[in-house]
Amino acid sequence: MPLTTKSGIRVAVVGAGPAGLTAAYVLSRAGVEAHVYEGSDSVGGLAKSIRLWGQTVDLGPHRFFSHDRRVNELWLEVVKRDYAMVQRSTRILYRGKLHKYPLQPFDALTKLGPLEAIRCLTSYGLEQLRPTHQNGTFENWACSRFGRCLFEIFFKTYSEKLWGIPCTELDADFAAQRIKQFSLSAAIKNAFFKTAEKHRTLADEFAYPNGGTGMVYKRMAESVSQRGGQVLLRTPVHRVLTEHNRIKGIELPDGTARNYDYVVSSMPLTQLVARLQEAPSAVIEASRQLTFRNTILVYLEIASSTVCEDNWMYIHSPELRTGRITNFRNWTTKLYGDSPNTILAMEYWCNEGDDLWQKCDDELISMARHELMATTLVESQSLVMKGIVHRIPKCYPVYRRGYKNLLQPIQAHLGEIRGLHVIGRYGSFKYNNQDHSILMGILAAENILENAGHDLWTVNADYDTYQEGWSITETGLVSSLGMKQNSGSASRGDEAVALTAPSCESR
Repeated sequence: MPLTTKSGIRVAVVGAGPAGLTAAYVLSRAGVEAHVYEGSDSVGGLAKSIRLWGQTVDLGPHRFFSHDRRVNELWLEVVKRDYAMVQRSTRILYRGKLHKYPLQPFDALTKLGPLEAIRCLTSYGLEQLRPTHQNGTFENWACSRFGRCLFEIFFKTYSEKLWGIPCTELDADFAAQRIKQFSLSAAIKNAFFKTAEKHRTLADEFAYPNGGTGMVYKRMAESVSQRGGQVLLRTPVHRVLTEHNRIKGIELPDGTARNYDYVVSSMPLTQLVARLQEAPSAVIEASRQLTFRNTILVYLEIASSTVCEDNWMYIHSPELRTGRITNFRNWTTKLYGDSPNTILAMEYWCNEGDDLWQKCDDELISMARHELMATTLVESQSLVMKGIVHRIPKCYPVYRRGYKNLLQPIQAHLGEIRGLHVIGRYGSFKYNNQDHSILMGILAAENILENAGHDLWTVNADYDTYQEGWSITETGLVSSLGMKQNSGSASRGDEAVALTAPSCESR
């Protein structure tokens, strides 16, 4: 992925997550002096890995998958051969029974029981006869694809736990970016014919770094430093400085100003806009109406190596507040090493002022223990050895209905500021996976290095134009036509790789 070598310019990168570090990595590789500012004490953002009780864990489930050749090439350039292919295993817990995910119609209907199965099939049939009117909400979108009965069982509870708003207020863009082409008919077709062309929710194998997801971004940070750049931890940026719609630099919390030619920002879009000196009042007001959802992760160490078979599972049971449970024992052996124990991450979502966010750590650990027992995944509370809480503010951009109308004036104003590039889940207010954020970082770097003119707002906006047909396998990068990537060139491989797609489940 050669780019123009360009020295003599200085770039500030705000945030050391996947998007920010990718931009800094590509820029520093081309000779640009890149300074990365990170408020926390480690790199990786939402995709960091941490050491816990002698094991390595991520901040919830993170699987990397992309069809974009540029993204895969860069990932392999950083990770090299230090990864394993993980067989994906996920299920849904509903009414005490575990359903395969992605949904397999016969499995789901059998476990629901004959009466509920008839109700679901009838609901789906009625939907085909009298389709639900599409009004831009996630609820109507899901009902049109699955019928109201299956929507209420397998979509409504989980989605409302995650977003904290009714599905009637959730924008259908959530579905467009995550499950656009998936429907009950598609699930049935895949179940019967095992089609090679799988939808993004059906990808069943993914590449995973042996040192945890955060290993990728630690290596990027090391490379930036080795090439003359800087990665400044515990150094938050208070605001981005502009003058006459041109980047001037950044300002630190103590008032120190530092001049730069370009700023690549992955700080929360709402924070960026609120502190811009020249932002119109209408733009600031629009940003105030955009909201993020917080995440609380309660890690529990279990005195067992066989808790369940899943990488992670979705909790659709409405009586439980947890929405997802990750089992790090079922990723790679390198994560747990010699430990005989399992680490589970119980995931909760809330808003800043919610009672859940205000609870102390001991209360959260006690609640997680109780809910874990309710799932029946662990036989006895005596097996739960330890607990620890990790809080992540502003984790998910909330796609409340009409949010795009708020984004439009913000995007227009930021687009007028020369030298500013906003990227990442936080920075662009997009529900990105790692691959989307990596792509944003690459494109932002190309805009600086080559004046490429990429429209960064379009990344993760259209499912159909995003796919390019290259996948990482155990032997490296291979195209859907069997073209194998070897040292920067493509050659015909022996096997064709089935198409899969970007993860809809990673953060």
